[in-house]
Amino acid sequence: MAHRILFSGPPARPSALRCLALRFVVALIAALACGSTAVAAATTESKLAYKVVVEAPSALREAIEQSLSLVRWQAYEDMTADLLDRLIREGIDQARDALAAEGHFSASTEILVERPPPGSADPLTLRVAVDAGPATRVTAVRLSLVGPGADDAPVVTEPMAQARNDWRLRVGAVFRQQDWDEAKKLAVAGIAASPYASARIVRSEALIDPDEQSAELTVVIDSGPRFSFGSLEITGLKRYTADLVRNFSDIAAGEPYSEARLDQFIRRLNTSGYFASVQASIDPAPDHAQEAPVRVSVIEARTRNLEGGLSFSTDTRIRGNFRYRDVDIDDQALQFEIDGRADSKIQQLTSRLSRPPNAAHYLDALEAKVEHTDIEGLVTTTAFAGVSRRTLDERDHSVYRAYYFWDDQRPTGAPSDRSHALYLEYERTWRTVDDLIAPRRGFVLGTHWGGGPPGVSTKGFGRALVQFAAWQPVGSASYLKLRMEGGAVIADSREGIPSALLFRTGGDTTVRGYEFESLGVDSGDATVGGRYFAIASVEAEHYFTPTWGLATFVDAGNAGDDLSSLRPVLGYGVGLRVQSPIGPLRADVAYGQETGRVRLHLSIGLSF
Repeated sequence: MAHRILFSGPPARPSALRCLALRFVVALIAALACGSTAVAAATTESKLAYKVVVEAPSALREAIEQSLSLVRWQAYEDMTADLLDRLIREGIDQARDALAAEGHFSASTEILVERPPPGSADPLTLRVAVDAGPATRVTAVRLSLVGPGADDAPVVTEPMAQARNDWRLRVGAVFRQQDWDEAKKLAVAGIAASPYASARIVRSEALIDPDEQSAELTVVIDSGPRFSFGSLEITGLKRYTADLVRNFSDIAAGEPYSEARLDQFIRRLNTSGYFASVQASIDPAPDHAQEAPVRVSVIEARTRNLEGGLSFSTDTRIRGNFRYRDVDIDDQALQFEIDGRADSKIQQLTSRLSRPPNAAHYLDALEAKVEHTDIEGLVTTTAFAGVSRRTLDERDHSVYRAYYFWDDQRPTGAPSDRSHALYLEYERTWRTVDDLIAPRRGFVLGTHWGGGPPGVSTKGFGRALVQFAAWQPVGSASYLKLRMEGGAVIADSREGIPSALLFRTGGDTTVRGYEFESLGVDSGDATVGGRYFAIASVEAEHYFTPTWGLATFVDAGNAGDDLSSLRPVLGYGVGLRVQSPIGPLRADVAYGQETGRVRLHLSIGLSF
């Protein structure tokens, strides 16, 4: 005999669910009065064994299984008839709730208890059969803001526009409880990231009509008062002074609160090398809105660190590297770092002394480097030493450099060239992007202006480099990326110019489809750097999940010794994109039109 417990017909509206549930419980208890006897007869002992089979659409099966106590108690060795009856009764409500959470409010469920043949050692089978019915879809979305920030343009109107644009449950989407909760969370978080840090939801309603399979959504957010930054309150310091932490912040007291500005401060401290952990926050209580104190809690890192490893790049193949770092060699937070790498094409050793930022937010460094390369028939040995000063702000970043270069170039089949130069440079970079590590909207513009004065250089010259990249969303999961670079060395010839200051291109992050730095000036049997270069790239990406996507691209570019002969070559192909904590991972297959060859390119992070 089979024992059926059946729930069918449309469920009650949300306001009547509790009353209907009570009626069902009464009916189910009556229906199970004789059923418990049948279940108990399935075994000659007080213990029962059973298995659960869920018959439902594959997209819903996992959600139902995770909600059922019947599933979780399958392995319980002391199962009794009374307990099993109770689990069956609960299973109807649990399955219904799971289906409602997935947007199916008109579902019906039956649980069939199937006994094994007499004398069989097989367990009972509890078959949960589900008729999901049509899914409930969103028919209206009303998202609004009240409070002091409602008319504060563009401080809050822009986050509200972004919240509406990024709203997960758009009209026509299936109403799912998880998406509904996440949509509300993201909407209020976007407002709370602005100066209105105490923003909260004051009204949230999902009006469900099971007969029409429709959901009307209403969310009202109260902005609360406008917050501003106050003073830093720092805890956890033992070795370092509070001024070291303060100097990593360029947030002024009284400045409007911004979550992005606070995250920027935390990121600087985390990457400084001085700290193993950093947390910073304000108290979002409305009565603390005026100059809210910033509470900073740090855990200092060990001062010395040695690391090494192996990596692979399609440009340079297998690479070995090591780095030794001491962030406090003088008990005044002076950092010393030595960094080495070696692969089939490049071997280099770099040492650096650097100070933490001063009160004016400048970071000063003394650096020396020796490098040997063997690329495309050109063997170079280059050494330089110099000083640099850079600003703290990553979005409007300046660097001043003074380096002395010594260089030896030996192209195969052509005369060698030795040169030296005192090179002075000013670099300025603007980043107007939504994310510094993995941007999807905005642009980056970088410029380098420098030169080698005559008398202290083999020959006098000037040098300029401009780099531009832009990202533009197309819909909710697709993006266009444009990249352009160009540079020039102002001199009558390339002879007498250190190789590190000339231009070659081609490879993973420049013109794909060509070998690393294979595009340049032919000299004997080698490819050497030229006085000019230009590259451009257009790339379209589409993400199937927040992490995984595909791309298609076209690159063009070249390097040469004069503008009239700077003929671009093309490379194009497709690639895989994976978002990671250190930037996008790219695996590209590219065809070089000039060479007629297909190449694989692997890279990670931003190109510049």
